[in-house]
Amino acid sequence: MIRLVPPLATERSRLIAALAASGPVDMVVIGGGATGLGVALDAALRGLSVVLLESHDFAKGTSSRATKLVHGGVRYLAQGNMALVREALHERTTLLRNAPHLARPLAFVMPGYKCWETPFYGVGLKLYDALAGKAGLGATEFLSQAETLGCIPGVRAQGLKGGVKYWDGQFDDARLALALARTAAAQGALVINYCPVTGLIHDQGKVAGVQCRDAETGESYTVRARCVVNAAGVWVDDIRHMDGAATGRSTQAMVAPSQGVHLVVDSEFFPGEHALLVPRTRDGRVLFAVPWLGKVILGTTDTPSGTLDREPRAFAQEVDFILGEAANYLRRAPARGDVRSIWVGLRPLVRPPDNEGASTKKLSREHTVLASPSGLVTVTGGKWTTYRAMAEDVLQKCVEAGLLDRLPPSETAGFALVGGRGAAPRSAMASAPGLEAYGAEAEFVRSLPGGDAVLADGLTEAMLRFAARYEYARKTEDMLARRSRLLFLDARLAEDLAPRVAEVLREETGVDPELEDFLALARRYRTLPG
Repeated sequence: MIRLVPPLATERSRLIAALAASGPVDMVVIGGGATGLGVALDAALRGLSVVLLESHDFAKGTSSRATKLVHGGVRYLAQGNMALVREALHERTTLLRNAPHLARPLAFVMPGYKCWETPFYGVGLKLYDALAGKAGLGATEFLSQAETLGCIPGVRAQGLKGGVKYWDGQFDDARLALALARTAAAQGALVINYCPVTGLIHDQGKVAGVQCRDAETGESYTVRARCVVNAAGVWVDDIRHMDGAATGRSTQAMVAPSQGVHLVVDSEFFPGEHALLVPRTRDGRVLFAVPWLGKVILGTTDTPSGTLDREPRAFAQEVDFILGEAANYLRRAPARGDVRSIWVGLRPLVRPPDNEGASTKKLSREHTVLASPSGLVTVTGGKWTTYRAMAEDVLQKCVEAGLLDRLPPSETAGFALVGGRGAAPRSAMASAPGLEAYGAEAEFVRSLPGGDAVLADGLTEAMLRFAARYEYARKTEDMLARRSRLLFLDARLAEDLAPRVAEVLREETGVDPELEDFLALARRYRTLPG
């Protein structure tokens, strides 16, 4: 039995007071997504003093809008990038081990409708197994038609020849980001959301800290640091341009964003606990149908985006593609009216700038780490699965650039995240969300006022209070989009529950939970374009 230990409180007043009183620190991290939070945790575990500043909420951007997969990257096999696949497969196992309450193995089935498909993809997936080695989650299996239908009964049976079953992982991305934030804070890092960086401090042409602003009060603060890490995701160029302007140096954009659209439908359209992967649709793209928290995620697209909106909009053709391809492969095809929620994530496609080539470290993986002439360290690209390895590379780059002294080895590979130590492995994510997502903290959450007051889909008033007191939640959106995932699962239900959620948050925090803004957002999530 895990002993109940009160978690670290996150009162806003205490956090801002600590920010105001902070002297020079070793590192400031800009950005509270997967990469920035991973860097903050790694740095804190190595004994560095760390301040992390997020302009909005943790995982507000790309890091809450993934396809919820912890994977090695099957598509990289075709590109011959074995080093990338091998690293990601081993990081996959590390993530599942360190956050067993938020991640679990998931079986995928590739259905074959042509005689060559099953053996062709099966051979590649056997190589996937070999690259995983002891980090494998299960052996690839060749399936007959009957076995394929047994695993994915929602798939179209007409013309089905067989299939291939293989293993990857699944997780709750936004809650994993929160776990990283809270774990970093427990190790001494000062982690603050809704505190945008408004400027960089330079001494003799070198970055020496940041200026930031509390978004709630408008008060400004200065934090001096030996090292500033720009981990703002698809928005890293905003910080880089800020650095360039202050030092009289032009900067080229290094991120070309691509957007991925996801549609969520009821599980009746694709029942069971296995996921579907079509590696090559009729126009050469990939299609997923993934069971997640009682619903099914359909997607995703990969479309160049000309904007960097915080809430990007889907294009009508993207929705048509997903629904059209789903109709080709599912026994019962969902229509537009069946979509419970639609959400879009921006993925950073990285182009290292030519004028910083001398200080660019382009790694044998999807991310890039570089240091500008002024010493600003920027990291972008990559994927959730390899966030921990990305953090190691960032710390190494800081040392190589002379910004930090030699550091002890990273401890993150064997360090359980908050709620994970002693937690039972996550049994499934096909059922409605509930206390299981809190791992070893579940009984503490249940003990709070409202532990038995269920609002809907496993969401209780106690979870709202826990989010406000211990998980940095300030707004209705914070609660219903990222502490609970209800906005991503059923936008209309989230809209219905929002007034009660806002009432509890106002009671807990004393600030405006911005209910009307959330109601407008929920309407967007339940409205398809065109």
